[in-house]
Amino acid sequence: MLEVKKLREHPAILDEAARWFSQRWGIPAAEYRASMAACSQCAGAVPQWYVVLDGQGEIIAGAGVIENDFHDRPDLRPNLCALYVEERFRGRGLAGHLLSAIRADMAGLGVERLYLVTDHVGFYERYGWQFLTTVRDDSGLEERMYTIAAAEGTI
Repeated sequence: MLEVKKLREHPAILDEAARWFSQRWGIPAAEYRASMAACSQCAGAVPQWYVVLDGQGEIIAGAGVIENDFHDRPDLRPNLCALYVEERFRGRGLAGHLLSAIRADMAGLGVERLYLVTDHVGFYERYGWQFLTTVRDDSGLEERMYTIAAAEGTI
C-alpha cells in the first residue's frame, strides 16, 4: 500500500498540495496553503493535512483535519475534510487506508474522536464511521454528520 505523507513532516510539498486540493474542491489554494502552513508550524493536533503520492511523486489522494468544516455545530470537532482519491485510483482501498492512517495519527496527537460532514450514504460506514446527526452548512443546507473514535478498535 502507498505511504500516507503527513504534510507537517513534508513542508516542501505544501504549495503543490494546496493547488491539488483547490483544483478538486474549488476553494482558493491560498486558504489551503494557510491551513497547511499552520499545520507545519504548530505543535497542536489541528489542523493536519495528508497526501498519498504515486510512484512518480504525483498526489493521488489526500484529506485534512480542521476544526470545523463549515457547519453550525462547532462542538463537533475536529472534522475530517476534503477527502479525495483520483478517479483512476478508486476501488483499491486507498480511501480506507488514508482514513485509517489519519485516525491513528490523530489518536497519537491526543484526539479522541473525529467528525465529518458528507452527503454520501454508505461510503464512510464501510470504514466504521457512524451517522450521528444532521447539521446545517454555511448556506443553511442540511448535511449528514458522522463520527468515529480516533483510536482503532474503539467506538
